[in-house]
Amino acid sequence: MRTTLTLDDDLVARLKDEVHRRRVPFRDVVNDAIRRGLGGNRKKKRVKVRTFKTTLRPGFDPNGFNRLVDELEDEAFLAKLGARGR
Repeated sequence: MRTTLTLDDDLVARLKDEVHRRRVPFRDVVNDAIRRGLGGNRKKKRVKVRTFKTTLRPGFDPNGFNRLVDELEDEAFLAKLGARGR
């Protein structure tokens, strides 16, 4: 439906910024903003999530690997430093 609206200058500026950011037509930005404001359902794109098989168990901290590597490198460095000092 075609209609005429009078928008405040600050809203027009925000809408134009959004048009530029999203690179979509002005009417799409206005319609999305009105839908969100009215709490209506937006068209949502389906997202396909690729999963990968892993041997890590739930609750296992994968960042622990980084700490372990750091500790092993420190030990190797100290051992090398100790060997030089003898």
